[in-house]
Amino acid sequence: MHINTFDHFQNLESPIHRLDPRVKVIVTILFILSNVLMPDGAWLAFGLSWLVLVGFALLARLNVKFILTRSLVALPFAMAAITAVFSIPGTSVFEFDLGSWHLVASDAGLIRFSSIIIRSWLSIQMAILLTATTQFPDLIHALRHLKVPNLLVAVISFMYRYLFVLSDEVVRLLRAREARSARGIKARGGGSVRWRAKVAGNMAGQLFLRSYERSERVYNAMLARGYDGTLLTLNPHIMQKMDWVLGTVAVFIITLLQWISRI
Repeated sequence: MHINTFDHFQNLESPIHRLDPRVKVIVTILFILSNVLMPDGAWLAFGLSWLVLVGFALLARLNVKFILTRSLVALPFAMAAITAVFSIPGTSVFEFDLGSWHLVASDAGLIRFSSIIIRSWLSIQMAILLTATTQFPDLIHALRHLKVPNLLVAVISFMYRYLFVLSDEVVRLLRAREARSARGIKARGGGSVRWRAKVAGNMAGQLFLRSYERSERVYNAMLARGYDGTLLTLNPHIMQKMDWVLGTVAVFIITLLQWISRI
């Protein structure tokens, strides 16, 4: 299976890696909530939050560039908030005409938009730090310990597990298509755009049917082995003294950042 397609866990040795997954999940959620609750334009608090995140990454022996580059994937989605620049009243910064619309950008709108971008960027970085220091089975069992509904946990775990199988199936379909699509030295193989769209549609249909058939076989095999909806683990996940200490320190830092943002 192509594990690197979805799993970005970094197999390193650090206090963050050894930390109980429940503590890491709670700290991650609190950090993200703290960013959401910070007032717009709390630049000092945003900067300190990023420094704290970098400190966690260095403590986990992770490359900061790894987190920064992967967090950029969230920026295009956060750009949807650009409408706030023109919809929030305030002092006009610039204005222009777009067709029949006359758009006016306000200072309050720019502050709101910039704050949303920074919040999204910091939240994604924290989530990447969590997944890079915690194996997915540990995350799943942490969710169970935190009383997340069992059905939701089961759906998440199976989705993650069989994304790898689905990825392999896609690779096989693409390999088969390449083997049947002759191409010249300079010409592009595969025919017209319409032909390519038809082939892509057929491949998507085949992928759906294969996935459905495999899910039936997997479900019957699980029932035959006594599956009752309970996820078992060899790791008891017992809270140690260091887990309590680091968790308390992290919560204190997050509370301090929230206080600084409101000064």
